[in-house]
Amino acid sequence: MSTHAPTHTVRVHGTPGERHEEILTPAALDFIGRLDAAFAPRRLELFKERQRRCTNLAAGSPLDFSRATSAVRADPRWRVAPPAPGLTDRRVEITGPPDRRMTVNALNSGARVWMADFEDATAPTWDNVIGGQLNLLDAIERRIDFTTPGGKEYRLGTDLATIVVRPRGWHLTEDHLTVGGRAVPASLVDFGLYFFHCAQRQIDAGYGPYFYLPKLENRYEARLWNDVFVLAQELLGIPRGTVRATVLIETITAAFEMEEILYELREHSSGLNAGRWDYLFSLIKTFGHRTDFLLPDRAKVTMTAPFMRAYAELLVRTCHQRGAHAIGGMAAHVPGRDAAANEAALARVRLDKEREAEDGFDGSWVAHPGLVPVCQEVFDGVLGERPHQIDRTREDVSVRAPQLLSVRRIGGPPTAEGVRANVAVALRYFDAWLRGSGAVALYGLMEDAATAEIARVQLWQWLRHRLITREEVLRLIDTECAALAAEQPDALVGEARGILERTALGRELPAFFTPDAYTRHLVGRAEARS
Repeated sequence: MSTHAPTHTVRVHGTPGERHEEILTPAALDFIGRLDAAFAPRRLELFKERQRRCTNLAAGSPLDFSRATSAVRADPRWRVAPPAPGLTDRRVEITGPPDRRMTVNALNSGARVWMADFEDATAPTWDNVIGGQLNLLDAIERRIDFTTPGGKEYRLGTDLATIVVRPRGWHLTEDHLTVGGRAVPASLVDFGLYFFHCAQRQIDAGYGPYFYLPKLENRYEARLWNDVFVLAQELLGIPRGTVRATVLIETITAAFEMEEILYELREHSSGLNAGRWDYLFSLIKTFGHRTDFLLPDRAKVTMTAPFMRAYAELLVRTCHQRGAHAIGGMAAHVPGRDAAANEAALARVRLDKEREAEDGFDGSWVAHPGLVPVCQEVFDGVLGERPHQIDRTREDVSVRAPQLLSVRRIGGPPTAEGVRANVAVALRYFDAWLRGSGAVALYGLMEDAATAEIARVQLWQWLRHRLITREEVLRLIDTECAALAAEQPDALVGEARGILERTALGRELPAFFTPDAYTRHLVGRAEARS
């Protein structure tokens, strides 16, 4: 691709903040503009394909492994790029938003990798988006140390986690940056600003620009990302193949294209991750109109469910056959003051990580530094001194389409507590998100947007199939709104309630809660203040 692609001026509409000019430099904005000019039109075409496929699946079109790409799956010769520096051993990965405190805590946590999350764990206020970029730059430059007003010190240590950035998904835009009056895709903003400012710095430090890619639905979206990487490296004079990307397999359609996704990204690929909550969210969103895809309370849908086992084992086999890392799912427990509750929760975390390690995963996610030792101990027990178990190719695994779709085997009606929990969690998460927090401790778990998504789509599914009534849900919303107002006097109860009712109680199911809530509340409120 030519480096002389037409450029377009990027206009900044966000309120200027402290040090924003260090990130929003003319050169950085020009870089974003070049990426936008090259890829924004293609993104829109891929969105049309998403909608077309969604319509076809809803109309009864079968979901299966593509015959068109059978040669890719059958060819044993191709493999992904070798592990890049800092990504060979990934036995423990910690996730969290790139706010200043989390940046220091995550890098010091003892985890091998930190996923700096601009997506589900970040409420995309303008300050959070640009502040997160500043924090990553400061961390790489080792100038992020600070002391809180209360006197607590945050200082980077010496053995730091490798930084892997998760930009927002292709479905989102960054309305504070526009080209010709059109908002720039948020994926290109998050990726582009980090890549422009930090790629060469990370290479000079002995690492590289590494990414997690969320919400992909097919191989064409992976190909789009690969082309973004190629052009970005070309524009900045960085050798092709320096970037590494791990794809989250968190949509049901992507589960049928794991090999194809690795193939499209093979010169930049560093593996796949089992994004379990978003995967369930996608399953309901895709097949929620069908009675054979009814799911019970989300707490009852574990990775031991047959269709989730098939998904996890296929992911491990696919990765290891192609020389890629397979990374397990999230442990979201937040250690508290109740010793007995902590012990019980840690026992569940340990069992989950033991299952992943025994299945062949090379590492796994935790949401809190307090869980790093448990995950580390489990994977140490399986890996020993080896950095991974990619040589375990799981020849014993053979997964067909019906196994990935066998939801009926665990189906069942919701319980009253399950319905109440979904209302309670969704409301509280929406409130926190509206007030600028994307990672929220609720009822002993660290929740992000994926939790709110599955909570609200389950309510929609249960309402559609008349397992619960609208009156029941509205009564629960009344009760939980009153409780939220009592717990948080500054809570945005009315706005949170509005998001829940619009995204869970309507006839049609919105694909995501974030686009409308972002435009209506985060952007709209900022514009009203200015």
